[in-house]
Amino acid sequence: MAAATASLSFTRLLSSVTKPHLTTTTNHRSLTFSPIRRSLSLKSSKITATISVGDKLPDATLSYFDSDNELQTTTISDLTKSKKTILFAVPGAFTPTCSQKHLPGFVEKSGELKSKGVDTIACVSVNDAFVMKAWKNDLGIGDQVLLLSDGNGDFTKAIGCELDLSDKPIGLGVRSRRYAMLVEDGVVKVLNLEEGGAFTSSGADDMLKAL
Repeated sequence: MAAATASLSFTRLLSSVTKPHLTTTTNHRSLTFSPIRRSLSLKSSKITATISVGDKLPDATLSYFDSDNELQTTTISDLTKSKKTILFAVPGAFTPTCSQKHLPGFVEKSGELKSKGVDTIACVSVNDAFVMKAWKNDLGIGDQVLLLSDGNGDFTKAIGCELDLSDKPIGLGVRSRRYAMLVEDGVVKVLNLEEGGAFTSSGADDMLKAL
């Protein structure tokens, strides 16, 4: 029961996070309202990022462990050039929604996604490659989804999807906002960007509908 309560609390924490990229209509007077009132105001905020549909993704180097447990690197260019690729990001490995819903959903639907022409499905997280390897092993994932480490957050920052959790008691620092994108030959065709760590439009079923 305690573990379930902790998981629920953490999920609510991620879902409630907003970041400086968000724009709101909050004025000086509204700042005197209660925290609940401010939260409601932010709910209607427009979600923005540096990257958008029609843009070419910036290149970046990401790392992962292959099936032989050898550390490898790849680039966004290699992952997307002349290919149809799904990139989705999670705020953190081993976190509740990411482990229970987001990543498993793409593993389960990988066959359907690839039958619709998707060449590669990759999960990006601002965690080091060793953590991503441990997460993959813990969930018993094969090669359906490539788990990529954006350890320094270079790619995440380049597309404007940072999620600053450094002021939260759980101490995650700067991570990635949750999103899923369909990329064709390096160009973003679909971008489902979540508010903070919410999970409403970036799942495997959402991407299936977009194909």
